[in-house]
Amino acid sequence: MDQENVSATLTVAVPADRVFAVLADPATHAAIDGTGWVQEPVDRAPLTEAGQIFRMDMYHADHPDGDYQVANKVQVLDPPHAIGWLTGTEKEDGSLEFGGWTWRYDLAPSGPSGTHITLTYDWSAVPQYIREYLQFPPFGTGHLANSLHHLGELVSGR
Repeated sequence: MDQENVSATLTVAVPADRVFAVLADPATHAAIDGTGWVQEPVDRAPLTEAGQIFRMDMYHADHPDGDYQVANKVQVLDPPHAIGWLTGTEKEDGSLEFGGWTWRYDLAPSGPSGTHITLTYDWSAVPQYIREYLQFPPFGTGHLANSLHHLGELVSGR
């Protein structure tokens, strides 16, 4: 694959500010996730500024520990247009190390009260030493569409 990102889109009949509020709440991320890997937020505060760190408990059968935790750093926070974060880990000394992959949601108006959502997973900044032991993208092709479907159900109240 020459491309180093994947995207999916969905249009919902919900205003962008409501979609953005759901995305800015780490407590909703497990329900949105299309893989089942995201478990619970460690940090429950809403995402309010670039540079903010929020941690999530995760589970993946192929991870050496099964259960693990990620530390995410908000890179983009432009309510209600875009939100995105860089994913990494917290080392034993408390320092954070990021792998170079990002998640980003872009929201655009669609009609009088709808929102066109684009979810992008980008691994273009992943260094070679990580690519030697992780395959990108690390999930199946339907993951992004599943995540957007879950998000659509949440914001629509279904």
